[in-house]
Amino acid sequence: MEKLTICLLLLHFSLFLFSIADGGSIGVNYGRVANNLPSAVKAVALLKFQGVERVKVYDTDPAVLKALSGSGIMVTVNLPNELLYNAAKRQSFAYSWVQRNVVAYYPSTQIESIAVGNEVFVDPHNTTRFLVPAMKNIHEALLKYNIHDKIKVSSPVALSALQNSYPSSAGSFRSELVEPVIKPMLDFLRQTGSFLMVNCYPFFAYESNSDVISLDYALFRENPGVVDAGNGLRYFSLFDAQVDAVFAALSALKYDDIKMVVTETGWPSKGDDIEVGASLDNAAAYNGNLVRRILTGGGTPLRPKEDITVFLFALFNENKKPGPTSERNFGLFYPNERKVYDIPLNMEGLKHYIDRQSPVAGGERMQKGGKGNVSAGVPGQTWCVASGEAGKDNLQAALDFACGEGGADCRSIQPGSTCYNPNTLEAHASYAFNSYYQKKGRAMGSCYFGGAAYIVHQQPKYGNCELPTED
Repeated sequence: MEKLTICLLLLHFSLFLFSIADGGSIGVNYGRVANNLPSAVKAVALLKFQGVERVKVYDTDPAVLKALSGSGIMVTVNLPNELLYNAAKRQSFAYSWVQRNVVAYYPSTQIESIAVGNEVFVDPHNTTRFLVPAMKNIHEALLKYNIHDKIKVSSPVALSALQNSYPSSAGSFRSELVEPVIKPMLDFLRQTGSFLMVNCYPFFAYESNSDVISLDYALFRENPGVVDAGNGLRYFSLFDAQVDAVFAALSALKYDDIKMVVTETGWPSKGDDIEVGASLDNAAAYNGNLVRRILTGGGTPLRPKEDITVFLFALFNENKKPGPTSERNFGLFYPNERKVYDIPLNMEGLKHYIDRQSPVAGGERMQKGGKGNVSAGVPGQTWCVASGEAGKDNLQAALDFACGEGGADCRSIQPGSTCYNPNTLEAHASYAFNSYYQKKGRAMGSCYFGGAAYIVHQQPKYGNCELPTED
């Protein structure tokens, strides 16, 4: 944890970090949902020129796999969701698929893993029940061709597979998935020596909670950190917190030995007006600082010795992707192969990399569409109050945590005490949340409570009770 702390607090002193050896690995997702992309041959040449070690594709297109032949780039291929049923129900299909899409190109195309499906748990076609049988059949096919020890089989899961992700120590998988699919999948990964694939996007968490999550915390910039009340560990980036939530979920099920690869992460360079944080500067900062974070070594606070492989999303902006503007602007490159922003993708490039921060105004970084940030250490008092929209059960659970394990001073909201009235759940929760927030030094992330709280800049008053400050 000490190494990680140093790396993240001294982000501007990059040359200091190059004495750290044997860091993680950076890969890039090569998506092709577009009608204006360069040929596969040109794309592979671009990857090689940028010094990219790994690439992940979303199918087994022959033109792409042939272009990657002899490149020295490690490749992850994908069996799409629409083929899960056939792969699960027919071993002969799995044999044929592996022969045509893997064996035919390996080893000149250095396929290192097969992603069976992609974010299957949110697939609208309800393919979850076919996932593990399909994984097993694909592995059996690799065994038949005697390449099972060279190529791993896994499946990328989204963070939505977690029931709890905040704080990280409370990470857990969705209860309805645990017995039917999560445990069988983890058993398979353990038996075959494979790893869990996870898609992790701090951008979406920040976009939805930019009033309580510091932009610096989301972009790997210097910040005072957030202490996890459950395990006492201090986090200096939202990425690490999200990854550790998955590690905690694995640990809760007794699968501490399972390793992880982050198969997707990234930040959009452009978005709609309501997409808070989507900008060129922020995308460059997130991806550039992430590359440095990964390549210079060190794990997460929960697993400090475990280096991580991360695949950036994505190689190109893809003009045919549906959804908001951000979906078409996650690329590192424009289709004409020009960089969207200038960041390194390898250790050599890191030697000259500097995170060029945007101008700072009023102690906080300003951005189009932003709701404003509140950071510990910014002059001016702030308070933490309960959100009436959080729902009774969520507020009660958060109140119980604050007054219990969280260590908030809740004596004043007991019957007969000064802030017992008004005797409402929202008023009592606000008092408890604020006590916790102030005791934590108004640290970033300490006014969240699973989305049940938010920060205000004027001292709140409930009846005759003013929420105190505890500097």
